Amino acid sequence: MADVLRHVMRPVLQVALDLMHLKRAVDIAAEAVEGGADWIEAGTPLLKSEGSEALRVLKKTFPGHVLVADMKTMDVGGFEVEIAAKAGADVVSVLGLADDGTISEAVLTAHQYGAKVMVDLIGVADRPARAKRAEELGASYVCLHVGIDEQMRAAGSPVEVLEKVASAVSIPIAVAGGITSETAPQLLDAGASIIIAGGSIIKTKDVRGASAQLKKAMEQRQAIAGAASRKFGADELFEAFSKTSTCNIADAMHKFGVMKNIVPRIAPGTKMVGRALTVQTTKGDWCKPVEAIDRASPGDVLVIDAGGSDIAVFGELAAWSCRTKGVVGVVIDGAVRDLDGIYEMKFPAFSRHIAPNAGEPKGYGGIGHEIICGEQTVRTGDWIIGDDSGVVVVPQEKAVELANRAVDVVEREERIREEIKRGKTLSMVQELEKWEQVR
Repeated sequence: MADVLRHVMRPVLQVALDLMHLKRAVDIAAEAVEGGADWIEAGTPLLKSEGSEALRVLKKTFPGHVLVADMKTMDVGGFEVEIAAKAGADVVSVLGLADDGTISEAVLTAHQYGAKVMVDLIGVADRPARAKRAEELGASYVCLHVGIDEQMRAAGSPVEVLEKVASAVSIPIAVAGGITSETAPQLLDAGASIIIAGGSIIKTKDVRGASAQLKKAMEQRQAIAGAASRKFGADELFEAFSKTSTCNIADAMHKFGVMKNIVPRIAPGTKMVGRALTVQTTKGDWCKPVEAIDRASPGDVLVIDAGGSDIAVFGELAAWSCRTKGVVGVVIDGAVRDLDGIYEMKFPAFSRHIAPNAGEPKGYGGIGHEIICGEQTVRTGDWIIGDDSGVVVVPQEKAVELANRAVDVVEREERIREEIKRGKTLSMVQELEKWEQVR
C-alpha cells in the first residue's frame, strides 16, 4: 500500500523557511503559497530563534496547508514531537543519526497527536539502509538531505543515492538541498515525491514567481532554466566570483582575506577577478614585476610585494604588456605610476601608493613565492578579486566553498533589498532592536 502511495502521490512542493525572523517568514510563506507551495516548513533556524511560537503562528495563518517542523531531533524524540505537534505541526523531522529508540518514540508520540515523522538522512553514511530501518520503525517519510554547508563545498546532484533509497523503501521520499526548477524534475523521476526548496524561493525578490516556476517544472516534469540558488563547481569559479563583490566575499569569509591599505586605482565600476601570480621585489626594483608578465597566463592577476615602498614598480607600459598577455589586473603593496594612461586603458590596478618616480631594474626578489600583500598571505593560484571597495584574496583550497557562500550573501541581500524597497528599513527587516546581543 505504501509503495502505491509513493508512486501515485502528487508531487509536493515544500517551502523551507530557513530564516531568523518570524515576521519575514510569514510574509515569505504567504507569497510562496500564492505561487503554489503545498507544504510549509518552519526551518531549523526559525525554530531555534522563535521557538514553537513560530509553529503556532504559521498554523493559524495557513490552516489549510501541511506544516512541517524541521526539529532535526536527535534525542528525546517523543517529547520534542509532542511539543511540535501541540503547536500545530503535521510533520516533524527526526535525524536518521538518532538512536532507533528515539525514532520509535517519536513515531509513537506522533500517532498519539495525529502527526507524522520524517526521518532526515543528513550526515548518514549508508542512507539506503538507514532509510529502510526508518520505515521499519514507522516513519511516514524519509528525507535525502544535502545540507547547506555541504552544498557550499561541492556542486552536484544526489540522483544516484536517491535511486538507491527509492529502491530500499516504499514510503514517500523528500529531497532537500539546493533544488531549483532545473533540477527538481530529475529528482522526481528518480523517486522523490516531496521537493523541499529553501534558497531558490526565499532568497528571491519575487517569491511568488519563483514558487510558481518550480511548481510548473514539477508538474510538467520538465526543467525550467533559472540561475537562482545554483551552486558552482571548481571549473565555474570565475563566473561565481564575477557575480559577487569584495564586500560579499568579505562577509562570506567573516572579514578575513581583506587587503589592508591597498586602494583601488580604477575607473568606477571596474571589476577584477583572476588567479594570483605572486612577485616579490625590493624598493623601486621593477625588474621582477615586468619579468613576471612574460610568465603569466591569461586570467592571472599580478600580486606584487614591494615592501610597501613609495617608489613605483609598475606603470602604463607594464599595464599594456599585461593586456597583451591577458593578465587581468595588478595589486601592489607598493607604488604605481602613470595613472592617467592606466585609467584610459581601463586596466584594473590597486596599490598602496601612487608615485611619479620609478626605480631601477636590478632583478632582486622572485616570482611565484608565497608573499605578503596588504597584510594578507598570497600564494600563486589563490583567487584575487578587486573592485571599488578594495581587494580580497581567497585561498585556492577553499575557493569553491567561499565562492558559493559569497553568492549566497548576494542572493540573501536581494530579498532584503526588495523588502526595503517595499517600504521597510534595514533595521525593521532585521529586527535589530529585538536581536541585539544579550550582554
